[in-house]
Amino acid sequence: MLPCRHLRAAARQRSHRPSAAGEAYSGKIDADVIRRNKSITAHMRAGRVGEAERLFDAMPIRSTSTYNAMLAGYASNGRLPVALSLFRSIPRPDTFSYNTLLHELAVSSSLTDARSLFDEMPVKDSVSYNVMISSHANHGLVSLARKYFDLAPEKDAVSWNGMLAAYVRNGRIQEAMELFNSRTEWDAISWNALMAGYVQLGRMAEAQELFDRMPQRDVVSWNTMVSGYARGGDMVEARRLFDMAPVRDVFTWTAVVSGYAQNGMLEDAQMVFDAMPERNAVSWNAMVAAYVQRRMMERAKELFDMMPCRNVASWNTMLTGYAQAGMLDEARSVFDMMPQKDAVSWAAMLAAYAQGGFSEETLQLFIQMGRCGEWVNRSAFACLLSTCADIAALECGMQLHGRLIKAGYGLGRFVGNALLAMYFKCGNMEDARNAFEEMEERDTVSWNTVIAGYARHGFGKEALEVFDMMRMTSTKPDDITLVGVLAACSHSGLVEKGISYFYSMHHDFGVAAKPEHYTCMIDLLGRAGRLDEAQGLMKDMPFEPDATMWGALLGASRIHRNPELGRIAAEKIFELEPENGGMYVLLSNIYASSGKWRDVGKMRVMMEERGVKKVPGFSWMEVQNKVHTFSVGDCVHPEKEKIYAFLKDLDMRMKKAGYVSATEMVLHDVEDEEKENMLKYHSEKLAVAYGILNIPLGRPIRVIKNLRVCGDCHNAFKYISAIEGRLIILRDSNRFHHFRDGSCSCGDYW
Repeated sequence: MLPCRHLRAAARQRSHRPSAAGEAYSGKIDADVIRRNKSITAHMRAGRVGEAERLFDAMPIRSTSTYNAMLAGYASNGRLPVALSLFRSIPRPDTFSYNTLLHELAVSSSLTDARSLFDEMPVKDSVSYNVMISSHANHGLVSLARKYFDLAPEKDAVSWNGMLAAYVRNGRIQEAMELFNSRTEWDAISWNALMAGYVQLGRMAEAQELFDRMPQRDVVSWNTMVSGYARGGDMVEARRLFDMAPVRDVFTWTAVVSGYAQNGMLEDAQMVFDAMPERNAVSWNAMVAAYVQRRMMERAKELFDMMPCRNVASWNTMLTGYAQAGMLDEARSVFDMMPQKDAVSWAAMLAAYAQGGFSEETLQLFIQMGRCGEWVNRSAFACLLSTCADIAALECGMQLHGRLIKAGYGLGRFVGNALLAMYFKCGNMEDARNAFEEMEERDTVSWNTVIAGYARHGFGKEALEVFDMMRMTSTKPDDITLVGVLAACSHSGLVEKGISYFYSMHHDFGVAAKPEHYTCMIDLLGRAGRLDEAQGLMKDMPFEPDATMWGALLGASRIHRNPELGRIAAEKIFELEPENGGMYVLLSNIYASSGKWRDVGKMRVMMEERGVKKVPGFSWMEVQNKVHTFSVGDCVHPEKEKIYAFLKDLDMRMKKAGYVSATEMVLHDVEDEEKENMLKYHSEKLAVAYGILNIPLGRPIRVIKNLRVCGDCHNAFKYISAIEGRLIILRDSNRFHHFRDGSCSCGDYW
């Protein structure tokens, strides 16, 4: 049986079980049945679904073609649940019946349901296999598309072209070429598709070779080569081919306009545009896009207002232009005025909000998108998952994961990588690893995400195990991979391993050391207390240290209480980033822990004189799909009294267990008792207390803080995890900490 989510909805729709007369199905097709079948088809094509239903219900005898006419009509009118209900009532469904429903399930992104129906089919033809090939290819599931291609007992031109296009669209050009060379009977469409694949990868020499070999060229062939050279910046060759082309259409002209525009030759683009014998919406869009790319939005709007014919792409160009220019109000205005929106429109607006840091607006727009019944494409899913990752909205992210699976995107690399990042950034290690294991195809980004994810959580051993797994595959580690590996060693205290990887990575992996790798090494050596080696490495670097490197050394100075080295590092940072308030606070911490209150006061005065402000610390957590935010000494949360009472009791139990407040962390020269009170109500402690009170036992307490967790809170959470028997996962500005049974995943190496 078909495990289809739509069947539940279908049960609430009108029943289409045949009447007694209808069940007296006759194999003979009389003229009246044929006439009524044609009428049903005509009604459905005109959108008159009700009329078609009335005619269907009145028919005393129905053929399979009658049911097929209704089935195809429901599908074309967006009535998939009703189509499913009708399908189950067909006395003897034929291959056309199955193929009609199969195609509708595939185009509605119900790939799981489509696979189930395909497996159920008693007889399959080339159309059945072609639907499965194209639908999986469209979702980036190329290996599954190839599986159905290989299973097809008979392949027609559509099968071969579909598989070739699948490889090309997904950048697997070598496999496309192998498939192309496996037979000789290809039409111009196929030649053009393969040529376009090389063009998209910028491999113009191979594209030119195919172009020269073509037995017959059409206007698409010439347009592909012109646009390829134009996109690659070779406008001389693009213009030469343009002038040689035996026939030019509006797309040939548009390719040259776009080429000049993309290469910053706006005047040439405008000249060609003005000389065009005819223009369509694509031509206008190309010229508008030229000004959008140069951030000349006023001129772009002038052209947009002049356009005699606009399509959804015209509106999308303006929308993305405003979004990329950071003009979110104008972008939203264009979005709201659009007479018609497509998946690109919604994805562009979602991306504008997400990249602008407007997480709440992003999720609200997604809700609106769902209410409008708009299909969520891969770009939108990736954007939404990134938003959930940024604000650690795990529940929302998990709901998106469910929708991904239903849409058939779950195994694709593009959204699969975004899903991995979401789970890691939300502190859900188990689901992150499960998602990674379920990915059918992994690229370098997939492996890097997992390695870096484990590293940030302090699971260095697991990160290196994944790195070893990666080395056993055909995926080659890159510079980002090695940053993750070195960070894993740094966060886990694997000093010798880190040193070994650093000095062997060029020989073993062909990766030259970049500033990011040196920063990891400085951090690694500094955390281990090997401060002289860290300074020596900075002196021997082939480039000048940047603020991040000095920041790593400053952090090491705090850990090992070396105020003099901290002062030197801080002064360098102040020169490079005079407005970095975090570094002033970090140096103040070093002075405070050493009892140098006069120096603490000097730092405070320096910040005031330079207009540098300390970023206020706050923490937040998600409980029952609602985000709760806390600040130090919070007095506005509706449950503040309950939280403070619980913390007071918890503080007493912690002290009985041996907890002592780290009063040296307080940047004020006051009595220890007052320092204890200052530490007691830090934002992260309030959040953890609220989590214990409101999150059921057995579920982790996940807290996010915008700044680095303080030493006292870090120590307190170890006690709290043991006393309350809870797993506390804290994400601060630097890394993750998993507190369980009185210890932290960082091993106090942070």
